[in-house]
Formats: sequence, C-alpha cells, structure tokens
Amino acid sequence: MRYNSTPQSPFNTKLVLICAFFLLFLLLVMSTSSTFSKQQPSPFSKSHLSNSTDLIEEPQPIESKPVACPSLPLTPTCTKTPPSLANALIHYATTNITPQQTFKEISVSARVLEKKSPCNFLVFGLGHDSLMWAALNHGGRTVFLEEDKAWIEQIKQKLPSLESYHVGYETKVHQADDLLQKGMKEECKVVSDPRFSKCELALKGFPNDIYDVEWDLIMVDAPTGFHNEAPGRMNAMYTAGLMARNREEGETDVFVHDVNRVVEDKFSKAFLCEGYLREQQGLLRHFTIPSHKAQPERPFCP
Repeated sequence: MRYNSTPQSPFNTKLVLICAFFLLFLLLVMSTSSTFSKQQPSPFSKSHLSNSTDLIEEPQPIESKPVACPSLPLTPTCTKTPPSLANALIHYATTNITPQQTFKEISVSARVLEKKSPCNFLVFGLGHDSLMWAALNHGGRTVFLEEDKAWIEQIKQKLPSLESYHVGYETKVHQADDLLQKGMKEECKVVSDPRFSKCELALKGFPNDIYDVEWDLIMVDAPTGFHNEAPGRMNAMYTAGLMARNREEGETDVFVHDVNRVVEDKFSKAFLCEGYLREQQGLLRHFTIPSHKAQPERPFCP
C-alpha cells in the first residue's frame, strides 16, 4: 500500500463527497417512492383497480395467489429443461460411450430436425446415439426398429423412455446383387403401402402402427451389414424410400449411414435415387423424397 506524501486537510474531501452523494441518493429515492405511491395505484389492490380516482381509500388486504410466469422473453427462470434433453445430458455426461456417427454427420440430421421437430422420426437401429435423437426431436415421436432382442432389453433397462420394436430380417449381405436385380422389376417401382407391395424388398413385419404414420425423417443405420452373413440394409433402404413416396403429401428426409460400404452405396443410389440426394457428409447421405401420391406421374427416380 502506498501513502500520499502531502498532508491531509482537516476535512477529508473524499469522505465529504461520498456522504453528500449518499444523502442526495436517499432524498431522491424517498421523493420518487412518495410520488409513485400517489400517482399509481397498487397492482394488488382491488379497490384501486376498480376505481383509480379514489386515491384516499384504504388498501385492501392482498390475497395470496400463486404468481404465474410473465409471458415475457426476459423470464428464463420460468422455463424448465425438457425431460428428454435432461436425460440425454445426464446420460452422455456420465458415460464414456459416444454416438457412432461423427459430429459433422450428426449435424446434417440435426439441422433438419431443428426445422421439422417436433415431428415423426423413424430410426432403423437402436444404439448409443438413440437418446440423442429422441432429445433432438423433443415433443415429437421417435421410434427405433432393432434386430437384436437382447440389445433392446439391455437398452430398455437403461433408457426406458425410448420407444423401440423388434424386427426380423431374412436376407443376407451376400444376396445383395441378386436383390438389386429383383429391385429393378416393375413391381418394385409401384408406390404403395409396403404391407401390400409385391416387391421382394418391401419389409412387411413391422407393427401396423409403423406403416400408418407419415414419417418426416427416416434414418437407416441398421441392421448389421459389415459381413456377408449379416442381414444387410437392402430391404431397409428400399422400404424407407417406399414409405416416403407413399405419404399423402409433403416430403420425407431419409438418411443412410455407412455409405462407404458397397451395399449402402448401391442401394441408396438405386432406391432413394441420386436425383433426390441433397448432401453427403462423411459416411452419411441425406435424401429428400417427395410424395408420389400427390403427383402420381412422378417417375420412381427423377
């Protein structure tokens, strides 16, 4: 601490100024509050609300009522974190397991969800990223279709809020070339409910509710497809495209992951169509498929 070398005056100028300002402030506050109480009635007084000219009437006792959140943008204390978001934050903050997709890949779907949510979101596959997708679609319906019953039970124990269903697949990855040829037949280009399609690639074993919903987004990240004896995603990609075309109106955003693999590459281009491709980021492709019911003259692929 440094001290001033000049002698101090009998009256400390700084102290006097501070006291003067403080007294002036007190007088100003007292004057303002007095004026305010005379000019404005109490917002809690029924008598003043009903008759603003009666300024001498005794104020009535204030009734104890719960105060609602004001409808102003400056009251963030009145908002609560959505349960789906809170669960996702807690889950990912307390686990070392991260989603399978990269940040850039996730961002593609997240941008679409930001525009469309709350919406109907169908996901082929139940994984470590499932809670994230449900949280990003807060207020909407997010459904997961999974091939592994044991995995569904394991996830349900940890994340019971997720809606998931078991589905079976009868195909194998090594049948992909043959299925691609069959998919080129005319019956596979007819737009209809997958349950009534004559195409071999159409999946018909989902719960009926899945077919009745018009899905705004469909993510194909399952079933397993990294070895020859795995079911592969041939049917899933075809069915996703068929469901998108079969909606009454509007369009469906379809995402396919792992397009570096031969099956995902060929089948997404053939049945989701390169003409509907909007973006590719890393191993993720984003297609936007319009309703073909609204315009029956549309070709299967543009």
